[in-house]
Amino acid sequence: MPHLALYTFSVLKSPLADPAPLTDEFYDIGEAVYREIGQRSGYLAHAEAADAERGVLFGADWGAWGEFTVPTWYGKGRTRETTALAATLSLWTGLRPAFDAIYTGLHRAALNRRYDWFERTGHPNYVAWWVSDDAIPTWRDGVSRLQHLHDHDPAPHAFTFHHAFAPDATPARLKGNGYA
Repeated sequence: MPHLALYTFSVLKSPLADPAPLTDEFYDIGEAVYREIGQRSGYLAHAEAADAERGVLFGADWGAWGEFTVPTWYGKGRTRETTALAATLSLWTGLRPAFDAIYTGLHRAALNRRYDWFERTGHPNYVAWWVSDDAIPTWRDGVSRLQHLHDHDPAPHAFTFHHAFAPDATPARLKGNGYA
């Protein structure tokens, strides 16, 4: 059975290396969110760098998830001192488990604070798509699909929870939590 790939990308107001309290708070909440999401039903895996230091994304060893890359519209730094972004790439058993993990618990609380940390870019900040059950999506896949979503309407190739598709490419609707 296919798995759901989910890529998120946001531009931070300040670099990851910034010693400001808001940056530390973002990291602390992020670590707690990852711990909670890792325990959720339907969660399979997420991209993790093998041995990167805090704030190191570019040039880190991401294994099967591929080389770290970002959308073309990201215009901030790419060094440890200047990188100002948050990106995730994960695998799920389906739409509902991913949706529930994103819109409940600690992640929901973090979403409520997102404008404390992130810029409003006018670009989508996440995209979902289906992969075969033996596939590992790459960062390049996520970026390509996010850019496709920005340039086109949601489609089976690149969609959102609000305009989702089933693995067979038919429209899918999530019920509950604000979606009919």
